Amino acid sequence: MKVGDMVKFKQDSGVTRPVRVGLLVDFVHKKVHRDGGIVDWSVLEPEQHGVILFSHNVGTINIPAIDLEVVIEQ
Repeated sequence: MKVGDMVKFKQDSGVTRPVRVGLLVDFVHKKVHRDGGIVDWSVLEPEQHGVILFSHNVGTINIPAIDLEVVIEQ
């Protein structure tokens, strides 16, 4: 996955909501809390997020890279 690729959110199946394809414009690193309970942010490692531009949004959205799927490679 690289900047310029067209990507989709893996959970968009097209059944419950339409599959929307967006343009990957950048990468950032953010900490993510994935389980319940109290969070000690000092021990969490940042995960790579894709900065995605969708036509239906005013700006970009940050989505964890593990939740993205490449549709068209640049």
